[in-house]
Amino acid sequence: MPFETKPEGGLATTSRQIEPEPDSGLLGAVYIGNKRCRFRVWAPFAERVSVRITTPQERLITLKRTSAGYHYGLATEVEPDSLYFYILDGEKKRADPASRSQPRGVHGPSRVVDPAAFTWSHDRWVTPSRKELVIYELHVGTYTPHGTFEDIVSRLGYLKDLGITAVELMPVAQFPGERNWGYDGVFPYAVQNSYGGPEGLKRLVDACHNNGLAVILDVVYNHLGPEGSYLSDFGPYFTDRYRTPWGLALNFDGPDSDNVRRFFIENALYWVSEFRIDGLRLDAVHAIIDTSATTFIEELAEAVHRLAERLARRVYVIAESDLNNARMIQPRVVGGYGLDAMWSDDFHHALHALLTGERTGYYQDFGPLRLLGTALRDGYVYSGRYSMYRRRKHGNPPRMFTPDQLVVFAQNHDQVGNRSRGERLSALVSFSDLKLAAGMVFLSPFLPLVFMGEEYGETAPFQYFTSHSDPALIKAVRKGRREEFASFNWAGEVPDPQDESTFRNSCLNFELRLHGRHKVLLELYRLLIAFYRQLPALSAPDMGNIDVFILENKKVLAIQRHYADSAAFAVFSFSSAAETVTLPTVPGKWRKLLDSSEERWLGEGETVPSLIESSEDAGITLGPKMFAVFERVKED
Repeated sequence: MPFETKPEGGLATTSRQIEPEPDSGLLGAVYIGNKRCRFRVWAPFAERVSVRITTPQERLITLKRTSAGYHYGLATEVEPDSLYFYILDGEKKRADPASRSQPRGVHGPSRVVDPAAFTWSHDRWVTPSRKELVIYELHVGTYTPHGTFEDIVSRLGYLKDLGITAVELMPVAQFPGERNWGYDGVFPYAVQNSYGGPEGLKRLVDACHNNGLAVILDVVYNHLGPEGSYLSDFGPYFTDRYRTPWGLALNFDGPDSDNVRRFFIENALYWVSEFRIDGLRLDAVHAIIDTSATTFIEELAEAVHRLAERLARRVYVIAESDLNNARMIQPRVVGGYGLDAMWSDDFHHALHALLTGERTGYYQDFGPLRLLGTALRDGYVYSGRYSMYRRRKHGNPPRMFTPDQLVVFAQNHDQVGNRSRGERLSALVSFSDLKLAAGMVFLSPFLPLVFMGEEYGETAPFQYFTSHSDPALIKAVRKGRREEFASFNWAGEVPDPQDESTFRNSCLNFELRLHGRHKVLLELYRLLIAFYRQLPALSAPDMGNIDVFILENKKVLAIQRHYADSAAFAVFSFSSAAETVTLPTVPGKWRKLLDSSEERWLGEGETVPSLIESSEDAGITLGPKMFAVFERVKED
């Protein structure tokens, strides 16, 4: 029967409650067919919440309040694509915190989305195993000329041919304006309207799966962007007990934090169930302050894995963290967080400092070749040792992990974009060094990640860009970017994030891949990825099957890996001169598979023999700035 409502704003009110609903129903506007839609929002700060539907016919529906501060109701005669706001205590007009779509931006109304309107191609997709992952990180807005999900579909064949097995999307949650990295998102459930909205993302995921590509989504649970965030009007989503570098921290361990956790954990499950996302990359978990006995991150990972088990799917939870905390990827039964993998910044920093010679900011902790060797042996460099940059001991010893639990890279959006001018590695080092960087990533024992355009030596920078509408915020962002780089002493002016040209400068020159050294580098990446995926010794997820040798005075590093009857050997020279070295190898015949100094790879000419026969040690002459890969010949 109808329940009583009071007129608000002069509108006639109609509402029908079918039956009382518990607090545990899905958040947001959930369309269930036949012009029926359930609404649910956690708003303990409001005594009364109504839904104002603005299209196709304007009307007001008052929701029922529970003791926990949830407001819910079932509305009839609601069409898909209807626009609506919540009205808090008859005064504040706010979009739905769990909005599925914001077609008019962060300050506009929310849109009712019918999840059944999209038809998936098939239900037989199988996510690659963790050791099969070759990840390609991209930003939707700058990867293609139009910056949409639809545009990316046309390049999936290229990624598949390259050997990529997983596309990682930088955040797509609704942010202010049309230009943003995505980490200023304020509607975690709404897919960015300028990219193509929820329907566009589903089409992209479906196309990826049809091309044999998994999809990993970057999600941000450490903060919300400063513009368009209205959660504080609804409830205690934020806390002033902590702060992040980007503003107020989310309330994951204070009073009422159970409901805050629910909001974000349900969001993670929404991406997995509604969009068939294969993995979530959790942004900057080191910025999530949580003193709970069971942390938010642990609870989230457990919930995602539980859902994946019910769906009979593989779904990965991957953390970005600069803490070097091995607990992130240790099993929960031994006190770990139970995540599937985490990024290794130390690997990047050791490689970058070695190639560029940079020693400012956090690069002051790196530089010697031996530290790159440490990263190869242990996964990261700082595992309890003193850090000059942090002026304290940093990290803990990595234990109980396999190499396919660490994601490594020579470049990513942070390490490129968080330079003052956003220079890629191609603008900082020689072509020989770019080849060395590629070889090191794919011949390491860890999961490789490629940042969009890296594979062909993209020359466009990746700079920080925004399209805020608040003048005070625009000024603050400009000031903050300049101050952020003080410790690095980088030369040159910091590009204006708000200037559209900063965004345009960051778009890929995709045609470069067809010409000159760009084409050669692309072929090298393709071959290295094939080695990584096809040679058992290179894809074996076992840290016990790797030996690393360092000749610091000659700047030579060698890696030897073996698995069952497969063995591979790689040697890297970071020296600017030719070096003759003797390296220990497993006795036998070693056939050369790749030599980056060959003319084919625009090298200075090969010096390493095509076949090495060794009883104990192998003596070889290495050209400057090169690497070579060998496979042991199986004896009959």
